[in-house]
Amino acid sequence: QVQLVESGGGLVQVGGSLRLSCATSGRAFSSQTMAWFRQAPGKEREFVAAINWSGGFTRYANSVKGRFAISRDNAKNTLYLQMNTLKPEDAAVYYCAASLISSSILPTTRFEYPYWGQGTQVAVSS
Repeated sequence: QVQLVESGGGLVQVGGSLRLSCATSGRAFSSQTMAWFRQAPGKEREFVAAINWSGGFTRYANSVKGRFAISRDNAKNTLYLQMNTLKPEDAAVYYCAASLISSSILPTTRFEYPYWGQGTQVAVSS
């Protein structure tokens, strides 16, 4: 089993920054592809970013490319999402997700990730 706990959400002004963290425990974190998804009210949960086990490969949704950066610290069993130049449309609950994949494949569909955190709220004020 894998346990995921997100933190770092909050209220930020348009153009501001936040860094989300996802602390993991259980299954070997360092061998899994990890991802961030988000879900705004009334919308489907959508892919934000993914990273392979080593951190050498990353993938981003077009809407966040150039503004967000996903990273991981395998020694600390922690996944991060640095969010810069935040926009009102970035407001959502952000979820950390873990796959069973140990390669450089970076899925963007939620069904490839069997493990999820409880989410952390990000609000962006204009």
